[in-house]
Amino acid sequence: MKGVRVGVLMGGWSAERPVSLVSGKACADAARVLGADVVEIDVDRDIASVLKSVSPDIALNALHGPWGEDGRIQSVLEIANIPYTHSGVLASALAMDKEKAKAVFASAGLDVPAGKLMSRHDAAREHPLEPPYVVKPNADGSSFGVFIVRKGENRPPEKLLDPDWRSGDEVLVEEFIAGRELTVAVMGDRALAVTEIRTGHEFYDYDAKYAAGGSVHHVNPTDLPALVHEKAMKDAVRAHQLLGCRGVTRTDFRYDPATNRLVVLEINTQPGMTPTSLAPEQAAHIGLSFNDLVKWMLEDASCPR
Repeated sequence: MKGVRVGVLMGGWSAERPVSLVSGKACADAARVLGADVVEIDVDRDIASVLKSVSPDIALNALHGPWGEDGRIQSVLEIANIPYTHSGVLASALAMDKEKAKAVFASAGLDVPAGKLMSRHDAAREHPLEPPYVVKPNADGSSFGVFIVRKGENRPPEKLLDPDWRSGDEVLVEEFIAGRELTVAVMGDRALAVTEIRTGHEFYDYDAKYAAGGSVHHVNPTDLPALVHEKAMKDAVRAHQLLGCRGVTRTDFRYDPATNRLVVLEINTQPGMTPTSLAPEQAAHIGLSFNDLVKWMLEDASCPR
């Protein structure tokens, strides 16, 4: 990568800005070790003019959340004709819209949770499903605004009506899938590993993902049935391909041993690249260092995507 000018897109203005800054710094440091001429770009709404000024050979997209992983920054990069990492415009937009992604997955035979799309105001009036169920924003990340409504609870979460709510008015209400939390990173068209996530939190929320000690990751757990492991790897690649994803993605599952269901929850087109992130951890498990992973991402960059 010697002499290659890499613009690392990081920060932004979504609720995931703090995570993006950590991911971006880690990727920038790795790109420097690889010999690249690195410019760290804290993305704001003047990003088009900044890109014109910086004129990178490659844009390494380390943004998370709305604007950074929903097709909009990808559109800017396409217009500027700058090769970039991760998924393109359409795949990013589809993946961020959880309901549309679910429809694509279901049409191809992948198991997804039953549920419906509705306004958060309607979801807050009365139980939209028989508890237990899950309520989550249709287009946000890092588990912001996710609630599990347990059996016996009298009302939906009041926080859905919080005046400071920043996760959009559309929410997905889905059946609660009991069991084990699994995730699989895909690099190109290769599934890396199956990780089981265990946490003392109610679910794998923001703090469980990013706080030190918030969760414990078991890569390729030995007590997971071999057929389930194989299916998770295959379904992650299938989900990646169905949406037309590129680069690195991560697909999240729930596995219920009681029913033997392996359910696709969602796909993340911009997996975290922090010290506690799952995709780099799985890459390390197959012998790829963090720097190796960043090198592959940069070499994989292209435009159009």
